[in-house]
Amino acid sequence: MRGGAQSQLMLGADGKLWVVKFQNNPQHIRVLANELIATRLAETVGLTVPQSDVIDVTEWLVANTSDMILELGRGQRERCRPGLQFGSQFVGGLMPGQVVDYLPEPQLAEVRNLAEFAGMLVVDKWTGNCNGRQAVFERKARERKYRATFIDQGFCFNAGEWTFPDSPLRGVYARNSVYAGVTGWQSFEPWLSRVEEMAPEKLWSIAEAVPPEWYGGDLSELERLMETLLRRRGRVRDLIAAFRDSDREPFPFWGRSVTMTMPKQFADVSGAQRFVM
Repeated sequence: MRGGAQSQLMLGADGKLWVVKFQNNPQHIRVLANELIATRLAETVGLTVPQSDVIDVTEWLVANTSDMILELGRGQRERCRPGLQFGSQFVGGLMPGQVVDYLPEPQLAEVRNLAEFAGMLVVDKWTGNCNGRQAVFERKARERKYRATFIDQGFCFNAGEWTFPDSPLRGVYARNSVYAGVTGWQSFEPWLSRVEEMAPEKLWSIAEAVPPEWYGGDLSELERLMETLLRRRGRVRDLIAAFRDSDREPFPFWGRSVTMTMPKQFADVSGAQRFVM
């Protein structure tokens, strides 16, 4: 698969396709923990993300699959490490209609769940995503409109650093058009309130699913990360406001009401009596 982590597309024992990131990927072992935590946080608040899980890749499979090699730079190569890896279910599954990672502007404006880009911005700011927001777009056979699925949460928490160097333009989608429908704080609901009101018990239950080898077995580091996330729930609005006020001007309709222009043939209904359906 494309990307810096050099993921592998693998058929699981469950008969499903999984995009698998390995512990010894070139980015950092903690990106596996980041993927699992941030993806499940996004799922918890109701955003469209792939199903995520811990995938056990056996030593036999690695030894007998010639393509399971990681390019580490400067001519260095290394076999994928067997053991527990992060798996993200492949968007579209075994029989995809069409899955793309780019849409032209006219089609992008028609994405079924376009409003969720505002919701994903909430999660990206909360988790300190230091990468640009990534999404893929899927439509089934005979469907006209695509649905966005938000992928690649590996650089949340500043990748392997587990720090939060906040910056207005980090964790945002490359094209402003996905935010054209934002007119105020109500455009970030219900996701913003769900983050601000998320129970600590929910965060801890997500953290407990992370294999210790993904963070070096140092439980205190994982606890510190979760405690920071709990405190940051109250900062999300400020972080979004910093993006709003940036030179990029992502929300051109902030504070304005959006009206719909009625076609001329329906504009004058003064003579209408009763419609029978």
